[in-house]
Amino acid sequence: MTEPNRVSPFPAPDHQPVAGGIAARARAAASGGARYLAGLNTEQRDAVETLDGPVLVLAGAGTGKNRVLTTRIAHILSQGRARPGEILSVTFTNKAAREMKTRLAEMLGQAVEGMPWLGTFHSIAGRILRSHAELVQLKSNFTVLDVDDQIRLLKQLLQAENIDDKRWPARMLAGLIDGWKNRGLMPSQVPPGEAAVFGNGKGGKLYASYQERLKILNAADFGDLLLENIRLFREHPDVLRQYQSRFKFILVDEYQDTNVAQYLWLRLLSQAPSSGSSLPGSPRPSIASSEDGSPALDAARRPGDDDKSVAVAGPAPKNICCVGDDDQSIYGWRGAEVDNILRFEHDFPGAKVIRLERNYRSTAHILAAASHLITHNEGRLGKTLRTEDVEGEKVTVTGAWDSEEEARGIGEEIEELQRKGEPLNDIAILVRASYQMREFEDRFVTLGLPYRVIGGPRFYERAEIRDALAYLRVINSPADDLAFERIINVPKRGLGDATVQMLHDHARKRRIPLFEAARAVVETDELKPKARGSLRGLILQFERWRTQREVTPHTELAEIVLDESGYTEMWQKDRSADAAGRLDNLKELIRSMEEFENLHGFLEHISLVMDREGAADEDAVSLMTLHSAKGLEFDNVFLPGWEEGLFPSQRTLDEQGRAGLEEERRLAHVGLTRARRRAKIYFATNRRIHGTWTTTIPSRFLDELPADSVEITESKGGSGWGGAGGYGPSRFDNVESFGSSYSTPGWQRAQARRPASRGASEGGFQEEPSPFAGRDPFGGSFGGPFGRNKRGPLTIEGELVAKSTGTTSEFALGDRVFHQKFGYGKVVRIDGNKLTIAFDKAGEKKVVDSFVERA
Repeated sequence: MTEPNRVSPFPAPDHQPVAGGIAARARAAASGGARYLAGLNTEQRDAVETLDGPVLVLAGAGTGKNRVLTTRIAHILSQGRARPGEILSVTFTNKAAREMKTRLAEMLGQAVEGMPWLGTFHSIAGRILRSHAELVQLKSNFTVLDVDDQIRLLKQLLQAENIDDKRWPARMLAGLIDGWKNRGLMPSQVPPGEAAVFGNGKGGKLYASYQERLKILNAADFGDLLLENIRLFREHPDVLRQYQSRFKFILVDEYQDTNVAQYLWLRLLSQAPSSGSSLPGSPRPSIASSEDGSPALDAARRPGDDDKSVAVAGPAPKNICCVGDDDQSIYGWRGAEVDNILRFEHDFPGAKVIRLERNYRSTAHILAAASHLITHNEGRLGKTLRTEDVEGEKVTVTGAWDSEEEARGIGEEIEELQRKGEPLNDIAILVRASYQMREFEDRFVTLGLPYRVIGGPRFYERAEIRDALAYLRVINSPADDLAFERIINVPKRGLGDATVQMLHDHARKRRIPLFEAARAVVETDELKPKARGSLRGLILQFERWRTQREVTPHTELAEIVLDESGYTEMWQKDRSADAAGRLDNLKELIRSMEEFENLHGFLEHISLVMDREGAADEDAVSLMTLHSAKGLEFDNVFLPGWEEGLFPSQRTLDEQGRAGLEEERRLAHVGLTRARRRAKIYFATNRRIHGTWTTTIPSRFLDELPADSVEITESKGGSGWGGAGGYGPSRFDNVESFGSSYSTPGWQRAQARRPASRGASEGGFQEEPSPFAGRDPFGGSFGGPFGRNKRGPLTIEGELVAKSTGTTSEFALGDRVFHQKFGYGKVVRIDGNKLTIAFDKAGEKKVVDSFVERA
């Protein structure tokens, strides 16, 4: 007999309010009648309310993309379609994720709690990986290695394989491995041709050894967070189904910037759970090659589209919404695949594509110029930005004689805007290459214009520039301990912290500069032979460079120093993405020295430039690269350097062909659409490229702008295009001392120090008295044209002759002493402050007296 009130042993089915039903409408009313939908235009509202099935939102620049994405999440929650923990929302930065949570709280009128799956690709993938670490041969407390740890581990592997790490740098291998991981390739899946490019064909083996070593160390690198997720899902379908069932809605921001690994990860999660669905197998190259060698779209193949891939037939894709703009895909150099967004409809049959084309940022002329330019790209889905705002000012195009006139003209335009009441915070200069910034930074210091560099340090604060300047500072002033310490082991010379500490100890005890301490120590047995040889070689180099300064132009000397020190070679061997840019910056540094008469004058100028420190909230011009400008907007945008070879970049064209050209054009589109009211393009007829003055050709992008929205103007920084022969006077027509005529504090000090006996055509400074004035304790010449000592260092067959410091040691012959390294011994010879000691166990050694004490 069945008991009438017996509770069923089976759990009650999960319940959610029916979409559009009484409960859902009552919940919407309780949340204020969906106030968050107010103010959306028709296309934006359609993107928010289309919740079922795959949706691609093509959001042009300034069309309210972020608002649409956030409002869509608010709509899902308020309609009761999913709980916060059932929504996967992926962004590219932690900042974007935080801003999204803040906006959600404002829309819903309450703090958004319980959204654990709103974050970056790697943070979410890392969380999943820690929950199932044992399935990929890790433990849940695995360590994520930083770049330095990766390089150190790879160096160990290179050493084990007897591979010369100078010819095959570990950093180069790290870049290759990162690229393979971004494409979702496990060691066994790397094409043999690619694996053979490193270490005489051992690239693939090293990748496999690296992965094996990571497992032993219970560690993963940044790329593993996604790669191991993909492997986890492929090898354990039950885990994949668990997450497919959990996520009822998937939202992806900046979909055009995803790489292959991110694409594969999303593709796996976006399939409806089914025990019979097949899973992606080995990824294949995502882009085929066209006849000209450039990447071309392949409509038939895609990573995961082979026989083992996720079946398109069968279970329909779940509710995935990707927001992006194919016209703003500008990160191909770091693995982003614009093909991902172009193939969305192929990957998700039946997908709805919604175009957001109404721009709320820029004026009509700016949008017309940007839209007309981007139509020259073939690889795009197509949309046309429009605005209901006024037409505004036309985009201006201005030609300058050279880069200095370009900087001068932009500086004067900015001052004119400032006089009209325009805040400097609303003005930006967007350059294609970071080395272009140097000209503008120098000009702004001259004008006294506050500026900030966004997305990186100011030109003279970049690591490679500081290193190069440190070498020059030591040549100019051997007593500059900070500069000498910075480069004593850059590039690597085997002179570590222990060596530097020993030099510091000796310098403090003797009250002498670090360089002089180094000269003393290399004549003793304090250092091991290898370190002693490296330090002696460095000292010899500096002595030689100081001698060369007597007869060598300072620009040529700088090139010699960077080459002979091995610093240029260090960056040439570096295979990181920014190595080429660092080399360009070094070339720009040498070019900037031409404006000054001597090395001391140049370093004086640098001290003025680097002395400027503005407050974080200061009204200042923003200076940045075009890549750093993505997501930002300003009333006034200056776009200098629109010349063939610079923009579009010749390096990009050579390496990527047509695909590279289209990405450069997208970069130009991004630059134009940063402007709200004014966009001003500049190009120079002459520019110093790789150390040589070159007559440049205006960028092809200028001819792709619509004539009706463009105005040609003359440069305000010089005589423009007038004058004899169609060209105005050049800055070379009036060469003045110091290469400048401005009246900064440094220039005024320089003029005040100029000796009366010297003619106006001579530059240079009268050096301030110093403790080392009147003598050269280093046996070399320093000070340039002021206080020169013509006698160079004395060398015999390449060996620096030891010189006594002239001081008398406090020890006497026969004294019993103790040395921290060599132990007890007896003084048998004295030469100034150098002692020859017969140690009880170590034998006879030469040491500096500051390193011993009486026994």
